[in-house]
Amino acid sequence: MLIYRLHRTTMSSICIYCGSSFGNDPAFLEAAIRMGTSLAKGGHTLVYGGGNVGLMGAVADAALAAGGDVIGVIPEMLAERELAHDRLTTLHTVLTMHERKFRMAELSDGFIAMPGGIGTLEEIIEIFVWSQLDVHTKPCGILNISGFYDPLLACLEHMTSAQFLSAAHFSQLLVDDDPEVLLQRLLAFRPAAQGKWIERVSRDTSLAQSTQCDGRC
Repeated sequence: MLIYRLHRTTMSSICIYCGSSFGNDPAFLEAAIRMGTSLAKGGHTLVYGGGNVGLMGAVADAALAAGGDVIGVIPEMLAERELAHDRLTTLHTVLTMHERKFRMAELSDGFIAMPGGIGTLEEIIEIFVWSQLDVHTKPCGILNISGFYDPLLACLEHMTSAQFLSAAHFSQLLVDDDPEVLLQRLLAFRPAAQGKWIERVSRDTSLAQSTQCDGRC
């Protein structure tokens, strides 16, 4: 039986989700280099998707250049397409995308999403959902360079106002536009005690219903 309990009490490894291209803003590449350098200088191992292209390659190269350890996890089907990095401290080649994501989560003590495509979006949302379900208590952060994630944050705010996402859980998502500041916030993170997710849903639903009562209930 596979147990998805991924709690950690230290912060030695940080997972970075980011694009396999550079995007159209030079600030994205600059942030990737700063993030990789900051991780290495702070003594943190970088865990990422294992490619040597785009922002993925840039953050790995920066961490390696600064003397850090870098662990890559890449599925066989993407090893050639994303050009697996051949200078990493460790490269894990796995069979499926699901195995890739679980291995990255298992190896990491915290998670940061940088600018990227739908794969990056899927990765940070899934790991944030896992925190809601108490699969893990590790911090999740978004490096919001040049307002890249503003639309996503607006969507999450809308979900919160519509009472599909609790404000308490939304507040656990760390957001900053500075790599060093966001990293420090991850290091200082302490998970809030929120109780079981299903109990919170029932409580929030009851509260919503009570506030809508017009005197006939």
